[in-house]
Amino acid sequence: MSPLYQHLRVNKEQFLFHVLPAGRASLRRLQVLRDSQRGQRCFILGNGPSLRRTDLSLLRNEITFGLNRIYLLFPEMGFQTTYLVAVNRLVLEQCAAEIFALPVLKFIPWSARKYLRPPLENTVFLNTTCSHTDFARDARRPIWAGATVTFVALQLAYHMGFEKVILVGVDHSFATQGKPHETIVSQGDDPNHFSPHYFGKGFKWQLPDLETSEIAYRMARQAFEKDGRQVLDATIGGKLTIFEKVDYHSLF
Repeated sequence: MSPLYQHLRVNKEQFLFHVLPAGRASLRRLQVLRDSQRGQRCFILGNGPSLRRTDLSLLRNEITFGLNRIYLLFPEMGFQTTYLVAVNRLVLEQCAAEIFALPVLKFIPWSARKYLRPPLENTVFLNTTCSHTDFARDARRPIWAGATVTFVALQLAYHMGFEKVILVGVDHSFATQGKPHETIVSQGDDPNHFSPHYFGKGFKWQLPDLETSEIAYRMARQAFEKDGRQVLDATIGGKLTIFEKVDYHSLF
């Protein structure tokens, strides 16, 4: 794909986001959500194996962001996350029906609207972009994914005004190695997430880009700290070193 074609395609998508009813409805919803949780705390649940060592029952009455296929854990948790964020094309392509069926408020890229069917009252579309790399303090702006859905959730949490954001299950380590962003097909049980069925046999997924995600996480930390807010990492045994560590059980 030539740079010119990519530029024109991105501009067309951004134009459609602002003029089509579904995009305009999402912008209105994002306006309502802006600073709606000022002073509150929330938890962002990653999908790492450490979730198996984390007492998630403590989060039942907390505001939570779930990511991608966290819903596979909902029956065991006994509750659903407050929000769900999914931005990866392959996840949405293969799991659209499951994600769409969830009753929680979902944040999905505008480019993924082709995978969903009306009605969309529990869906907020995001104007995601790869054309620039920064932290969007206003989620109505184009949002960079930063090579990790966690970064998108952090931008949404900032947009909503959360004072303290706590990461759980963001292990930041993968047993499967290879070239970042390379698409592979899983040949068996998934060793990288909380369930062997997360990206189980036959599932297409992209290898992680931990270096780019760390760049994005630093942007998030700077944005929160500049505004007198905080991101804490309560992941049990996590490898991420960008955010201040905190003992999970000390939060309750």
